[in-house]
Amino acid sequence: MAITSPAARAQEPAGPQSGSAQPAKPVPAQQPATTPQQQKPQEGGVTISVEVPVVTLDVVAATQNGDIIPGLKKENFRVLEDGQPQQITNFAPTEAPITMVILMEFSNVYGGWFSSYSKYWTEALFPNLAPKDWVALVTFDMRPHMEVDFTQNKQEVEAAVYHLFVPGFSESNLFDAILDTVDRLKDVKGKKSILVLASGIDTFSKHTLDQTMKQLRGTDTTIFAVGLDKPISNWMELHGMLGGRRELDFLQAENQMKTFTRMTGGMAWFPQFDGEIPGIMREVAAFLRHQYSLSYSPTNQNQDGKYRKIKVELVAPDGNPLVVTDQRGKKQKYQVYTREGYQTVKGGVGD
Repeated sequence: MAITSPAARAQEPAGPQSGSAQPAKPVPAQQPATTPQQQKPQEGGVTISVEVPVVTLDVVAATQNGDIIPGLKKENFRVLEDGQPQQITNFAPTEAPITMVILMEFSNVYGGWFSSYSKYWTEALFPNLAPKDWVALVTFDMRPHMEVDFTQNKQEVEAAVYHLFVPGFSESNLFDAILDTVDRLKDVKGKKSILVLASGIDTFSKHTLDQTMKQLRGTDTTIFAVGLDKPISNWMELHGMLGGRRELDFLQAENQMKTFTRMTGGMAWFPQFDGEIPGIMREVAAFLRHQYSLSYSPTNQNQDGKYRKIKVELVAPDGNPLVVTDQRGKKQKYQVYTREGYQTVKGGVGD
């Protein structure tokens, strides 16, 4: 399977577009999650890196009800790396188009129930996408399958979802599918994400859970997840079919999805009813459209190959925690979403 970057797709002959006659200009390049500052590339594509690491984060803040907190400024953010305050050097809302891979479980696990829900629920995403957004569709069972490469023609992706008829193998290699997709996205520039619609159950991936988590530490791709398990597990519980190992499998699957999204700065939803899906898909798009881009040069410039933990807080001008209220003046609990950390490259400053 190969994923072509939006930049490359934009150079291809224009096809029918949804909302525009020509492909929009590709997503502008941004710094990955943690990269060295670089001088202008020389002829032949050679790049000279200076020894000043820069960490760039995509950050979004939302209330416990899922409402985005708008109008935040640079001074409203405090960044801590391994508990140490960092100075924010660059700050801006990110206005680039969305670049998203929809990663759908389409297997015969549980008689294809998960596949049916993934098809049906995915359709609710498309009304929330803008003409300039880039979307690709990948399904997986034993392995990932490219259904539609990056396109701005949402109708093409919708048609591909609609024409998925018979699920394949009774296997769901979630870990392999996520890591394969992340790997394919590593050279895609800009604000990129994966929307996983899956049960969270992994049958026999080549990668273990620990290996998957370790590799996700190095990605700058945000993962969102919509769990498919609740309607089925609720039905099984109602009919006395849920308990023991099955119940533990579903709980473990949900925890895995939560872990992947939390590590990469995304969010996971586990809807119990179809009626929740339109709101969830609106939240996914809103999260991506209301991110802030923060950059800083770490005070610890030792490139020792270790994992650095990141925490972003909202603060008031006096340095105290920011107070957010609703229209009635009632205080609202909120959460800041960003990746949990980054992996330093061994062999830099201080080694």
